[in-house]
Amino acid sequence: MTELFGTDGVPRCSWGNSAPDYVAYHDEEWGVPLHGQDELYERLCLESFQSGLSWITILRKRENFRKAFKRFKPAKVAKFGDADVERLMQDASIVRNRAKILAAIKNAQAIASLDTPLDDLLWSFAPSSHKRPATMADVPAITDESKAMAKELKKRGFVFLGPTTCYALMQATGMVDDHVEGCFRAA
Repeated sequence: MTELFGTDGVPRCSWGNSAPDYVAYHDEEWGVPLHGQDELYERLCLESFQSGLSWITILRKRENFRKAFKRFKPAKVAKFGDADVERLMQDASIVRNRAKILAAIKNAQAIASLDTPLDDLLWSFAPSSHKRPATMADVPAITDESKAMAKELKKRGFVFLGPTTCYALMQATGMVDDHVEGCFRAA
């Protein structure tokens, strides 16, 4: 259990003690139920941008992403055109990946065509029960629910959101609580 304790003596999931930026994110955000279209769209985008990278990279660029993507207002991002894509490709303060930038725009457009609020759609995949992991090794990368979410989002025109990214979204937004046993945030 000692690997859970940070230098401040607080027991956390091991990754939450690995960098000061992670301490705040772990303690205040990760696993906290999040609602709201703009808030969920932001997390959806950030999780997509994180694909293949370390989350700390995204976390440290988060404010820059917010500025670059109009505070993640889907109605505004949905109107981005070629000039915006080129502007974003030149912005060294964010992750400059054309496929991920285009996905953020496409996903904003997909939100506009939903017949149900994004909040309701995403939260409909939250499992009715979830077993707390004993260690980080017990945390899955994908689940049946994240597979179903990815499949439904794809059907509705969303891109760059596979089952692994969807599960990370579910963890980050509190749809599942994967704080390990012994972590002070474990409910």
